[in-house]
Amino acid sequence: IFFFLWEISRHPEVLWAQRSDKVYLTVALPDAKDVSVKCEPQGLFSFSASGVQDESYSFSLELYGSIQPEGCKTKSGLRNIICSIQKGEKGWWKRLLKSEEKPAPYLKVDWNRWCDEDDEESTCKLLQNNNFPWKLEFSDWHLFIYSFLLCN
Repeated sequence: IFFFLWEISRHPEVLWAQRSDKVYLTVALPDAKDVSVKCEPQGLFSFSASGVQDESYSFSLELYGSIQPEGCKTKSGLRNIICSIQKGEKGWWKRLLKSEEKPAPYLKVDWNRWCDEDDEESTCKLLQNNNFPWKLEFSDWHLFIYSFLLCN
């Protein structure tokens, strides 16, 4: 009797949002270890990490447009990994991926970070810069509430 063991890679849930100059990917993977992100100029984004019980997670995306590898930043938290990807050219993409096919089920819109193109310049900057209510001055509360209503 022969047993074949191979490592099966899983896909974590990935939420995405964009601004004219960046794409944000939030990878839902609590307590991730050995996080590795690779950004290539033609728009190829690759992610891999280990989960709590050393399960292997990975995915690759062929993004809609080109990106600047030196402008790609990753921040690991207790519950997720946030990747900020600098676009090669400023502008709004029609979709996240180059392919027009329906995206994989693990890719979803991040409605908490989403901003419409028309709202970006004014109100969504409060949310983009992670200015949460407890960090705001009293005079900025009205802008935060307005931003939240428009951007969420």
